Amino acid sequence: MRLATVALVVRDYDEAIAYFVGTLGFVLVEDSDLGGGKRWVRVAAPGGGSALLLAKAVGDEQIAAIGKAGGGRVSYFLNTDDFWVSYAALKANGVDFVEAPRDEPYGWVVVFADLYGNQWDLVGLTADAKANGASS
Repeated sequence: MRLATVALVVRDYDEAIAYFVGTLGFVLVEDSDLGGGKRWVRVAAPGGGSALLLAKAVGDEQIAAIGKAGGGRVSYFLNTDDFWVSYAALKANGVDFVEAPRDEPYGWVVVFADLYGNQWDLVGLTADAKANGASS
């Protein structure tokens, strides 16, 4: 088994596509009209891995959940083979970093918030972390 897709509740499909593809550099994997205003929209980081299903919020409960995927904690993790290049590109695209990059035993890491406020880690794994089974 493998985890294929994770849902992320969003305010608007096109707004979310613009952010994830235009700002973060993700790839639009699929955008299918399901009728009745619903779409099946998947985006993925260019290096592969699981996709995000951009799920448009419907109703008060789902709208209230926008930006709260991790309950205030980091809930998504992007690994990169070149931390400083990825960090500079995201910064140039206007990504909202909530802290300065820091050096951890497993590599460089920095937290950013997406357009809805969900917290993400950008992680550049050390060679040791990669050798011990962490994926990038």
